[in-house]
Amino acid sequence: MFKFVGAVLGYFLFRGFFGSVLGFIVGSAIDNYLSAGSGKSSATDEFEYYRRHATGPHRDFATMLMVLSAAVMKADGKVLKVELDFVKNFFSQQFGPRFGREHLQVLKHFLDGAEIPLAQICSDIRLRTQVEVRIQLLYYLFGLAGADGKVEASEIRVIKTIADLLEIPERDFESVKNMFFRDVDSDYKVLEIEPGSSEEEIKKAYRQMAVRYHPDKVAHMGEEYQKGAKEKFQKIQEAYENIKKQRGIN
Repeated sequence: MFKFVGAVLGYFLFRGFFGSVLGFIVGSAIDNYLSAGSGKSSATDEFEYYRRHATGPHRDFATMLMVLSAAVMKADGKVLKVELDFVKNFFSQQFGPRFGREHLQVLKHFLDGAEIPLAQICSDIRLRTQVEVRIQLLYYLFGLAGADGKVEASEIRVIKTIADLLEIPERDFESVKNMFFRDVDSDYKVLEIEPGSSEEEIKKAYRQMAVRYHPDKVAHMGEEYQKGAKEKFQKIQEAYENIKKQRGIN
């Protein structure tokens, strides 16, 4: 900010271009000093840190998860041990020996750092992944939010913001959300239909969901990424079976 103020003041004080340049230099020095004194990096710095770590065929997805995890964990103003345990257990199961200290350092960086530049990072994720992969990210984030047995409204808002920035359709957001947070109509919401839907509409919706959310949709990401996809697919099947039992559908 001060670099632009300095440029304007320099122009009027010294009445010319060179005064403007001098003011810009002085103002930049002030900005750098204040930035260093605050101990916080800028949004640009945070995004560059993310990009440096989001390289390689297996590190991309892991870094995405760590950054988005930090955003959800910081949403309610406190980071709980149960949330850290959830992240560690998930990564150990998903990535096996490829999960290590480096991943936790990325998580710690974003937990301790300045405000996470979600718009930039989600834009990068959106450009580099298919929608099926982004929905899988959403599934993981809801699991993380519920790790302590309750979900704060602030966590839901952050996840919704992430979903919107990732351009995940509203119906997919509600479907995944209702896999975790149940009400009397959750099975229908999982299948993205209304409670008054006909038997034919229910069966059609299940067939469509089974195709859209089949684990094969993320097969290109590697076997480890399919574990979560299989869990999500199972919840779709459970919702369908619940409706069939409730409605007496064969």
